[in-house]
Amino acid sequence: MGFLKRLWGYIKQLFKTKAERAMDPEIEIEQAISEAKKRDQELRNQAAKVVAHRVQLESKIEDAADNVGAARELAKKALVKAEDARTAGNVEEAEKWTRSAQSLAMRLQASETNLDSLKGQYATAMDQAEKAKSAVSQNALRLQELAARRLELLGALQQAKMQESVNKAVESMSATLDDEMPSLERVEEKIEKRKAEAMAHAELREATPEGAEHELREAVSLAQADEKLEELKAELGIA
Repeated sequence: MGFLKRLWGYIKQLFKTKAERAMDPEIEIEQAISEAKKRDQELRNQAAKVVAHRVQLESKIEDAADNVGAARELAKKALVKAEDARTAGNVEEAEKWTRSAQSLAMRLQASETNLDSLKGQYATAMDQAEKAKSAVSQNALRLQELAARRLELLGALQQAKMQESVNKAVESMSATLDDEMPSLERVEEKIEKRKAEAMAHAELREATPEGAEHELREAVSLAQADEKLEELKAELGIA
């Protein structure tokens, strides 16, 4: 069982290694940039929600503050009316406005509690919004760095491809020269062979009677030529 597990692990690693070698570096670079852009957009979307929550809280705080102010003013008016009714001796009217003032006081207390709660949430939302904006800013900087790195890597990749092309051309030329060398050697060998054969024939010819006769004729011809030159010199008066 352990052997099969190791064998399967080896096979997976082998295919992974081959797949990595087969991948085009340019495609890998573009994939990395695309993933970084995707993560950046996701981060921006999340940050926008955080900031939007803070904005919504600002609006709710304004409404809650208005409610507190309205409840406070109404409660004061109810108290004034209750006091006026009590002064006028109208007990029933005084009790009515007193109950109204109590109800408005309860509303005021609830509004103030809600306002305090919203202010606490707002403080947290402010902190979260600042952190979200900072994260977006840092990630945008990182994305710019990746874009610059992409250009650098693509430039290096193009240089590597050009060098590979030159290497292939040089290897092709070298292979062509290597292919031609044996044929040139064969030509040189044939020439040397013909020269050797010609010299051998000449040497053999000199060793025969016909060769000796030819040599003698050449010697006679040279002697006659010398005599003719002397004759011409005498006619010209040349010593």
